[in-house]
Formats: sequence, C-alpha cells, structure tokens
Amino acid sequence: MTRVVVIGGGIAGLAAAHHLADRRDVHVTLCEAGSHPGGKIRTEDFAGVVLDLGPDAFLARRPEALQLCRELGLEDELVPPATSAAYVWCRGRLRRLPEGLVLGVPTDLGALARSRVLSPLGLARVALEPLVPGRRLAGDEALGAVVRRRLGDEAHRTLVDPLVGGINAGDTDRLSMEMTAPPLAAAARARRSLVGAARRAAVPGRRGPGGPAFLTLAGGLSRLVEALVTRLTAAGVEVRTGAPVDALEPSGDGGYRLRLASGAVEADAVVVATPAWVAGRLLAPHAPEAAATLAAVDYASVALVALAFPASALGRPLDGSGFLVARGEGRLMTACSWASSKWAHLDPGDQVVLRVSAGRAGDARAQALDDEALVARLGLEVGQALAITAPPSEVRVTRWPRAFPQYAPGHLARVATAEAELTARLPGVALAGAALAGVGLPACIASGRRAGDRAAGPLGG
Repeated sequence: MTRVVVIGGGIAGLAAAHHLADRRDVHVTLCEAGSHPGGKIRTEDFAGVVLDLGPDAFLARRPEALQLCRELGLEDELVPPATSAAYVWCRGRLRRLPEGLVLGVPTDLGALARSRVLSPLGLARVALEPLVPGRRLAGDEALGAVVRRRLGDEAHRTLVDPLVGGINAGDTDRLSMEMTAPPLAAAARARRSLVGAARRAAVPGRRGPGGPAFLTLAGGLSRLVEALVTRLTAAGVEVRTGAPVDALEPSGDGGYRLRLASGAVEADAVVVATPAWVAGRLLAPHAPEAAATLAAVDYASVALVALAFPASALGRPLDGSGFLVARGEGRLMTACSWASSKWAHLDPGDQVVLRVSAGRAGDARAQALDDEALVARLGLEVGQALAITAPPSEVRVTRWPRAFPQYAPGHLARVATAEAELTARLPGVALAGAALAGVGLPACIASGRRAGDRAAGPLGG
C-alpha cells in the first residue's frame, strides 16, 4: 500500500487528496493545522442569510471547480450572479464599468465611450493602441508597466489596476503579467494588441453560450469543502485537523517521516499544500534553494467587513454587483460587494448585505486598526458612497492575515526552478497551492491535482 500524506487542508490540499483517493493501493492521510479544513473558504450565518466571508464565487470559464462540483453531486446547488453590472469609485464618485472588460481591458470601445468611465483623453489613448509601436518584453514584466505603455495611465489606474490588483490584493506595477494576466502576456510577447487579446479571451462560459463567468453554491462555498470531506472519509482518507506538521525528513527506505505533536507519520510521497512560508520551513533542511524561493514569496493581508442595513436606509439603488476602488482616491476600502444584489438567494427584500474589503500589498492600514475603528472607517466610506442614512443592523469582521501571495515578475520561472530541485533532492514530494498556481478556486484545484500526480508518479501509482 502506497502511503501519501497531504500537508494542508485548504482547497488545493483537499483537491490533491480527492484526486488520489480512488487510486488502487494508495492510502491518503491529510494533515490540517487548523481546527477545520477549507483554508480561506468560510461560510457563516449572517443577518439571516448564509454568507461567504472568504471567496464568494469561482470562475466558471475554467473547468476545474465546476467539474469538481459535478463530481461531488453539487451541480443542482450552483447559482450564477443576478447581475454582471459593476462600478468603480474614481474621481470622487461611482462610475459604471462598461460591459465586456477582460482583466480590466476593454473589448468594446463603443461601450467604453458610452460608460464615460474614462476622460476623453483617456478614451482616446485606449483607441490609439493599434498605433502604439510594439516592444519586445524584457522577460516577465509587471502587468502595470505593459498596460501603461499600451493603453495609457488612466486605463491602467481606472480599469486594470482596480480589477487585477483587487483580485490579487496587490499592486499591478509589481505583479507578474505571466501570472496575473496570461492572455495579455501572450499578446505582449507577440507585440499584438491587448484589446485584441481581451476580445479573443472573451469566450462563452463553460456552461454553454452566454453562460455566466462566475458561479457559487447556494449554501455557500463551504458546501464544497463539506462535500469533499464527506467523499474523502467515505474513500478511506484519514482527515486529521489540529495536526500541524513540524518537520519533514527523508527516511532510510526512500520514503519520508513527518513529525507531528502526536507522533511520527510515515509516507512514501508527500504533497505540501501549505502557505509558501510554511512549505519553505519544512523543506529548508533538504532543499535549501527551493525553500528560499518559497520563503521569499510576499503575502498581503486583508480584512473583510460584512454589514447589513435596512433596505430603506440606502439613498441609491444597488443596481449591480458592487464597486472597486481605484488607487489614489483617499479610501481605505478596496472593494464593496453588494452581496444581496449580486446573488438572488441572499436578497431577503427588506435588507441589504454588503461585503467591504480593505488591505492590499503595501497598505497595512486596515491591520493597524482594531475592529471597532475598522468598522467605523469603512462604514463611513460606504455610507458616503451609497448615501446610507442609518447605522448597520449587524456587523462581522473577518481578518485574513498573509492571505494573498504576491507574484513578482519572474515568479513562474522561480517556481519551476524550485520544483526541479525538489524532484532531484526529494523525489515524491510535490508542491500545491495559491503561491504556485495563482489565486482562485480553479487554479488551486488544478494545482492540487497536478501535485498529486507529481508526488505519486514516481511510485507508479
């Protein structure tokens, strides 16, 4: 019987365990340091609805999360957003974003013009992109630098940075284009138009023509975690919680010994699906260069504040999914999701539920405030934006320290080098998780499955 241990019970680790669980002659043990699996997926009852306090959706145009939901019998629980409309807070007020943005890059210049989200000069600069001479990329450049060259400062500041920077809680002037915007990177390498690349990437969703770009589960994304744990347990996987791994050591028989507080666990192969700094600590004695690469990955901390208000307290309609906040606007919040408008199943009719985010790379102000001060500041900013005339009826603060890996240019090459050292020095040990593959459930699920194959592959499993 081949023994595989998965370290980390976030969605990447759960996906790795699920991928391996049905293999003949493989026994899987999953060790999660926390009190429950799921990582950043957290769903709680709030103001009479079931609200996600981490990610609230997954990209449907990638197949991995949708396929996993189907495998687990959750397809009937999938729901699309009630609206695709969204806003950005820029130049002191809310401005509606045009339809058809891909990673913040417009695909319809007519819609961009009608939206008036850009000034006439900013719009003209985007329209002139076909005339901008192409320039060979100097390797993997920062997304912001390339977008500024091709589309201008205003399009970057108002469209691309709020969207891509918001997804990654980062600064697009410091984020790898290859990691955060692969279709745009391919176009830039070929000296082709970014607008053209966005148009080519704007394909129908996987659920068919005109399908939604995003999906969630009516009972919250924790339903995915619950279904995975149920399936793993039924398949004989040993799921341990409150079980941090203190050390990973090669054993004399070509396998590995993992040290836990409760004792040692023997393994023939190991999937390390932890945050990068944890993986770096475990690997440092045996693969120092890979460990150094992982330890060097920076992370951004964020806070999410859920607010409920009486519907009558809002001075404007919530005719969209929410808004992003452009940099330089003097705001602490980075985004405000109108959860009760975005998702029909979260709309009780007599109240509105908002998810307000704060914190990103280079901005630790939210972490410096206690919960009371954070709620007061964000409540004031949201109240100004939405003309709210009453205090919230319910509040919940969720903090996510070191939650978002920051992909500096060259990240993919560094990860490949680290994985090559692991293969040479620690055969049967593989890495998984957002620090390698990118944020979002589909990317993490794909990373977990790939790591399962890399770990078990040398064993012929």
